[in-house]
Amino acid sequence: MNTFSQVWVFSDTPSRLPELMNGAQALANQINAFVLNDADGAQAIQLGANHVWKLNGKPDDRMIEDYAGVMADTIRQHGADGLVLLPNTRRGKLLAAKLGYRLKAAVSNDASTVSVQDGKATVKHMVYGGLAIGEERIATPYAVLTISSGTFDAAQPDASRTGETHTVEWQAPAVAITRTATQARQSNSVDLDKARLVVSVGRGIGSKENIALAEQLCKAIGAELACSRPVAENEKWMEHERYVGISNLMLKPELYLAVGISG
Repeated sequence: MNTFSQVWVFSDTPSRLPELMNGAQALANQINAFVLNDADGAQAIQLGANHVWKLNGKPDDRMIEDYAGVMADTIRQHGADGLVLLPNTRRGKLLAAKLGYRLKAAVSNDASTVSVQDGKATVKHMVYGGLAIGEERIATPYAVLTISSGTFDAAQPDASRTGETHTVEWQAPAVAITRTATQARQSNSVDLDKARLVVSVGRGIGSKENIALAEQLCKAIGAELACSRPVAENEKWMEHERYVGISNLMLKPELYLAVGISG
């Protein structure tokens, strides 16, 4: 058997849903999508979901990942095994850990290749800081995976598709984090995983001021500007959204020009 009987998909980032849905279609016979609102539910059906499960009733001061309990209950109620696909965002990885615990499932992060052999998921992802590719065969009945951006092509919506919609009501977890305040992130909108040309800078560029040289190059050739992990997380010279690496964005541009990056 080279497919799962069913797959469960959730994305906290709407732009990642089409690629997860395309992967789900290749890996399972029945596709279930957890969504947060009616608009996302309609999109999921157009992208191929047979069943949409709307998560409903979360108080404003609770986190989305606190839905993990009712999500796991729903998954167990509809099958003794299955595959869960999430984006490799921070929230996706946190939710993966919570679901893995509740489903007694193996969790694999940053998957770049996913296949099914004899009803079990086989996953490939970078290891040793990107020096090698590791392969894992997940033996637990449920498998929870976070998927690197670009692993699957984006599914195309089809308005003629139909599916069933269900509601999953909020249940407060025994232990939860309560949000006391929010602060808007100051960053520029960027969609690096769709860029054809990318110029990426590392600490070897010397200073934050020298990034202007890379920006001029980007403007000249029509490229997007990216950076290494130390530039974003250590030096704070650029936004986290522009950091490329195994624990954030994985790109497949036509041209990738690295400036001042070792390794």
